[in-house]
Amino acid sequence: MNSGPTLSIGATGHNVRRLQRIFVMTKALAPNSITGTFDVTTEQAVKGFQQSAGLTVDGIVGAATWQALPADPNTPTLVLGASGSVVTALQRGLKKYSTPATDPGPVDGDFGPKTEAAVKAYQQDRAVHVDGIVGDQTWWVPAGAAGATLASPANRNLLDGEELVSHLHCSPKYGLGFHLSNINAITSPSPSL
Repeated sequence: MNSGPTLSIGATGHNVRRLQRIFVMTKALAPNSITGTFDVTTEQAVKGFQQSAGLTVDGIVGAATWQALPADPNTPTLVLGASGSVVTALQRGLKKYSTPATDPGPVDGDFGPKTEAAVKAYQQDRAVHVDGIVGDQTWWVPAGAAGATLASPANRNLLDGEELVSHLHCSPKYGLGFHLSNINAITSPSPSL
């Protein structure tokens, strides 16, 4: 069950991004709508959801709206040096939708230079800002038929928080870009990365 602060037009920050990810996941918003700013487009998605869920249609995300929303997809931000199960899932997704340029090489759970090059090619192919960082836009841009994305459940198995801590290492330079409600600690990559 979701919970969060009351959000309305003009709100900004992590909780707005989390809300927008949920609406992208449910196809109520386009991936480029994940901005962290609660704008008119986000308000329209909220009103549409509230109407379909039988809630008061006011465009404000309060406790009742948060509770009715599907679970937050918790897609992490991945960068060069990340490793673990989520990187393995990313590599599998890149292979599934690969062209020769987007092939990340072996599926080994290591976000190395070959995976970074594959991410950049994937971003370029899909008109996403090319930076080699797997953030909201890269996870959620349509990748294949029927609107599948790298973040689609069929393409990855994000672990619950406790398992994620033991399997995911991310660059301390960028940190993690997802909700950490179930995670007590995050480990950094070894200096050899």
